[in-house]
Amino acid sequence: MAIARQVLCLSAFLSLPHARAEPIRYSVAEEGESGSVVANVAEDAGLAPAQLSARRARLASEDGRQHFRLDRGTGRLVVAERLDREELCGQSATCTLPFELLLANPLQFFRVEVAVEDINDHSPVFPEEQVTFKIPETSDPGSRFPLEGARDLDVGSNSIQAYSIAPQNEYFSVSFGSRIKGKKYVELVLEKPLDREEEGEVGFSLIAVDGGSPPRSGTTQIRIVVLDVNDNAPVFTQELYVGQVLENVAEGSVVLSVEATDRDAGPNGEVSYRFSQAVGQSHSAFAIDPVTGEVRLTKPLDFEAAETHELSVRATDGGGLSAICKVLVEVVDVNDNAPEVVVSSFSSPLPENALPGTVVALFTVRDRDAGANGKISCALEDPLLFSLRPAYKNYYELVTVSTLDREETARYILAVTAADAGSPPLTTTQTFTVDISDVNDNVPVFNQTSYTMYVRENNVPTVLVGAVSAQDADEGPNAKVTYSLAPAHPAERPPCSCISVNSENGQVFVLRPLDYEQVRHIEVLVSASDAGTPPLSANVTVRLVVVDENDNAPLVLYPSQDSSPASSELVPKSSEAGYLVTKVVAVDADSGQNSWLSYHLLRATDPGLFAVGAQSGEVRLRRPVTERDAVKQKLVILVRDNGQPPLSATAALSALLLSDFSDVHLPHSSLATEDESGSLTTYLIISLVFVSVLFLASMAAFIARKVCKSKELKGGHVLYGTGNLQSGLADAAAAGTLPHAYCYEISLTTGSGNSEFKFLKPILPSLPPQHCGMGRGADDEQEFSRGPVTMEDVAPDNPGTLAVEQFNSFSFN
Repeated sequence: MAIARQVLCLSAFLSLPHARAEPIRYSVAEEGESGSVVANVAEDAGLAPAQLSARRARLASEDGRQHFRLDRGTGRLVVAERLDREELCGQSATCTLPFELLLANPLQFFRVEVAVEDINDHSPVFPEEQVTFKIPETSDPGSRFPLEGARDLDVGSNSIQAYSIAPQNEYFSVSFGSRIKGKKYVELVLEKPLDREEEGEVGFSLIAVDGGSPPRSGTTQIRIVVLDVNDNAPVFTQELYVGQVLENVAEGSVVLSVEATDRDAGPNGEVSYRFSQAVGQSHSAFAIDPVTGEVRLTKPLDFEAAETHELSVRATDGGGLSAICKVLVEVVDVNDNAPEVVVSSFSSPLPENALPGTVVALFTVRDRDAGANGKISCALEDPLLFSLRPAYKNYYELVTVSTLDREETARYILAVTAADAGSPPLTTTQTFTVDISDVNDNVPVFNQTSYTMYVRENNVPTVLVGAVSAQDADEGPNAKVTYSLAPAHPAERPPCSCISVNSENGQVFVLRPLDYEQVRHIEVLVSASDAGTPPLSANVTVRLVVVDENDNAPLVLYPSQDSSPASSELVPKSSEAGYLVTKVVAVDADSGQNSWLSYHLLRATDPGLFAVGAQSGEVRLRRPVTERDAVKQKLVILVRDNGQPPLSATAALSALLLSDFSDVHLPHSSLATEDESGSLTTYLIISLVFVSVLFLASMAAFIARKVCKSKELKGGHVLYGTGNLQSGLADAAAAGTLPHAYCYEISLTTGSGNSEFKFLKPILPSLPPQHCGMGRGADDEQEFSRGPVTMEDVAPDNPGTLAVEQFNSFSFN
């Protein structure tokens, strides 16, 4: 990296701060890494590194961009960001980045200019990947065919230096050079006459190579189509067309016209115009008429964005021959940009004890227009307590001129107006709001003396139940309020772990599900503290009330549902309507309407015989008992709460309709005999099917054994052993083919005496093993379910006779 340094004398001014007469110049290569050292600017400015920090040295540029950074500790000037010369300066031969080194106490400026040197970081690029030429076979050797040259964003020796053809052919060569105003050209030169009948097309690559180290190259494909005729290409009247247009001209305006002539006749002499798709050209702002060659605007131009636009126009005749000319459009500036105020530093809030002459703001003014349109003057409205003081070039300082008093005025709004010298002049107003600093003397205040919040039990974790809010009359950090949970007294244990408060916005969350049956309400203390020094705080009580949910189903206490079989109630057959059979007692752990219980008859052997009190749960006779009513009546009572949705439970009970407890066995004996006759038929059918299947299986096994035995005897093997016979008998016994006898016995005890009855059932030789049991019969399998029921279960069962087994399940209290 080459570094140029030049140190000149300092000039003293009476009214302006000290400034260096000649700038300090450096150079740096583009694409340098951020943090790369350019030079020691403190040494070149004659300053000690300690002065940089003491005098708050910093860098300021006119465009506001910080390409470089000053290391105050060492005085070195380092690269702040990657520098792209092509992005900063485009195709300009030189690229200089100017800025000022500013120092305070006293104010001093040094002009610094850094020249960005180009490196070979761009390859040549052709505007088109393939170019097609239609060349007549009558073309003479030495004919030249213009090409749109490649474009390389680099400059100097890193730009394009040579063109070549690959592979080499006997028909064409490439020629390149410079013409008027340094414009470069590239042409294909015909070296040998073409013969369409011998070769209709010729193809090769055109390579552009720059002069960098190492060199970079770009390639485009050339396709030559040989034509029979049309030996005259269009010729422009000028090689370069120059036009000027105001930047505020309307869309659709004609900028200029190009013209090309062709000496051929007919379609070969008809010329059409179009823009060549050259890299970097601003075609989007222009359009050309393909017939007349008029170039028109398609969108507004901006002098500040681009002062000139370079276009390439290709004229093509009907035979495919073409010519290229350059169009240069110069944009004329108008006063369309208002001045810009760029604030470099601004101090607010300002202490109310600041001395007169304190710098409040440092800013610079600029205008993107040129000439008189870019000259700016500044003025301050109402300059009573503040004034403007010129600093250097376009820099101004906003300073105090008298003492400040916050109790009188806490905020000053200052308007600085910048106006240019255009006609008419344009102005910009920059407003500075200067706050006077305060101290932390106000405690946060809650908007309520206490808070009551509600949450439903079984809530989801981290549910939001409400928010607390406190305001602080102070400003800035002194008014920033944070919230937290605090114990009522410093010696108490920490607050409840199930509640959390958002420290930023005061939102209150419940962290885990709550149960109303365990906790009805919670009280916590919320503290609001500001960020002052020292901080001030206030407390408020938050009461969290748990709202009951219908999450507990009714629980039946009587009759007990845990006993098996279900409890039975004795009802005399002589009972009249309204006779109290029993009372269902149930409770619900919920509260309020969730615990209001109602009782309903869900299912009964004879629904018309019983009625259930909806509120009391009393089971009473709806009508007198008749002889046709079944002795044993089964009932299912539905207990339902009043929640939403309602929860329910069922209670199963039995009622025995008896005329005389001492001879209760007589009707039940006949009923048992009738029931057994029906059950006997079912058992006989099942046994017959089982014996038939067993017989067929035994015959199949016997035949299989015989076949195996005959084979083993032929092979000299013994078929039976001692264990085989025993195992066969054991299998037969386990299969359930041996007869089983059943005997049932009932002992009834009444208040008048003791009686014993024995009922013997016939021996059933093939009763299935799963029906064997003591004290339970087949009818017991029809017990009503005690679990959840549906509306289909409300229909009453068909009454039937009682079996002995059913009677055995009766319980007399």
